[in-house]
Amino acid sequence: MKFNLLFLAVLLLFACNPKTAALEKSAPPPSPIPALAADFKKPKNIILMIGDGMGLTQITAGMYSNGGRLELEKFPVVGLHKSYAYDNLVTDSAAGATAFAAGVKTYNGAIGVNADTVAVKTILEEAEENGLKTGLIATSTIVHATPASFIAHQPQRKMYEAIAADFLKTDIDFFLGGGKKYFDRRAKDSRNLSQELRDKGYVVSDYFEKDLADISVASDKKFAYFTSDDDPLPVAQGRDYLPLAAKKAVDYFGAQDENFFLMIEGSQIDWGGHANNSDYIITEMLDFDKAIKEVLKFAAADGETLVIVTADHETGGYSINPGSTRDSLVTAFTTDYHTAVMIPVFAFGPGAKLFSGIYENTAIYEKMRVAYGW
Repeated sequence: MKFNLLFLAVLLLFACNPKTAALEKSAPPPSPIPALAADFKKPKNIILMIGDGMGLTQITAGMYSNGGRLELEKFPVVGLHKSYAYDNLVTDSAAGATAFAAGVKTYNGAIGVNADTVAVKTILEEAEENGLKTGLIATSTIVHATPASFIAHQPQRKMYEAIAADFLKTDIDFFLGGGKKYFDRRAKDSRNLSQELRDKGYVVSDYFEKDLADISVASDKKFAYFTSDDDPLPVAQGRDYLPLAAKKAVDYFGAQDENFFLMIEGSQIDWGGHANNSDYIITEMLDFDKAIKEVLKFAAADGETLVIVTADHETGGYSINPGSTRDSLVTAFTTDYHTAVMIPVFAFGPGAKLFSGIYENTAIYEKMRVAYGW
């Protein structure tokens, strides 16, 4: 009798633990993965493209502002994912990207760690373990939340120098983005991570040394390029590297004839939403669409590459209102932060059918692993 009472007390204590309850609440059943035909051809390569803050309205505004067409219309498979975080219906980019990268719901601000701040292996790290080449591209700093969540393990997203140091713990083959200062002018230690990368055999360059358009990336060398010292400029102020970077990356990996995983982020669609600036959103959306065009061109010719385009969340509560025309949009915002609406997912190439339906954001990780055959 005493044993039964003690056992019951332990059970009640566990059940009343708020952290345990939150974990149970945040752990939805696995999203169903569609059955594939027997002749399903697994992709050799996966390119995951993330338009940060890109909800359905951002896509629509870009489409109407581009003569009614986007490259996204070429994707034969469309799904929706549920973007919420471990303990918050409204996710941030860190928790959202960690869900894509590692298949776990975690707290806002977490970089490659679960709700208990324990490091979780990412799809990029698994790709390396399976002998694949890997790459990251962003129009933010390369240590910003989205790219960081694929390669780093830190409890908070603003630990930029610690995130930069985590790059040296991997064998990533190609990365490109802003944030040069976090690698070579660090406040917390005297390390020069750019030189450490060179010592590991990387070709390291930056915007000040040489324009990206003038660089020929050798396929037998690992490559790192910094597009700015801190945050890159908006495209409306002269930044023009994303479509070029996407092309250089797929050419780089294609020349090696080895399987690869590549993540490309159009980071500043989100920043336009935070600024409640419709023009900012649209110009960034169209820049991202140009990068999608370069990737699709490669994937269509290659025939062995799965391309997935999605967003971590929507930003701004962006709407297109009455009075709008195709040539003049009347827009509005409900917030200067993120919202909890479901997010579209577009897929092209071998394994695309995996991404139809409605599912958790963590299922994108699961579906990528199934596509690879892991």
